[in-house]
Amino acid sequence: MKFIIGKKLGMTTIYDKEKGALNVTLIECQSNKVSFLRNTEKDGYDAVQLEVAKTKNKVFKKEFRVEKVGDFQLEQEISVDVFSLGDKVKVSGITKAKGFQGVVKRHGFAGAPKTHGHKHDHRAPGSIGAQQPQHVIKGKRMAGRMGGVRASSMNIQVVYIDKDKNILGVKGAVPGVAGRLVEIVG
Repeated sequence: MKFIIGKKLGMTTIYDKEKGALNVTLIECQSNKVSFLRNTEKDGYDAVQLEVAKTKNKVFKKEFRVEKVGDFQLEQEISVDVFSLGDKVKVSGITKAKGFQGVVKRHGFAGAPKTHGHKHDHRAPGSIGAQQPQHVIKGKRMAGRMGGVRASSMNIQVVYIDKDKNILGVKGAVPGVAGRLVEIVG
């Protein structure tokens, strides 16, 4: 199992001779260290905890489950050379937060018509109540906070690796804004 923590740098276009132009997300994976090991005898499962510097004084720790913890040692460095071109990976992170949004943007409601008695309610949700339970049913799609949740992009192909700069390039978009930490599992 391959895994690493990286910082999303942003998107760019690279050119391949066979495939042409590829939209690629660049992820910088600096100094991932194994900070803790869990084993089946003591903890009930095998896992490796990676640690990466988030800011000057703060570190980010993430635990990844493995089949055999004996392949890792404490303070071991994990770098981008664990991955190879063509690998399929899952990239997880926190999505871009969009604040409080209405139902048209948040859930894709069509809105009301512009004419026939509708003056100022073009983006209103319409009727929300039910006749029988006399309250708004739980889970009703309404306006509210959008984004800022954990999401994953599955089966993304690794198309670029720069071992000198510790940069990994994956085809397509990944969750989050530039500068946010993401987890890559292959």
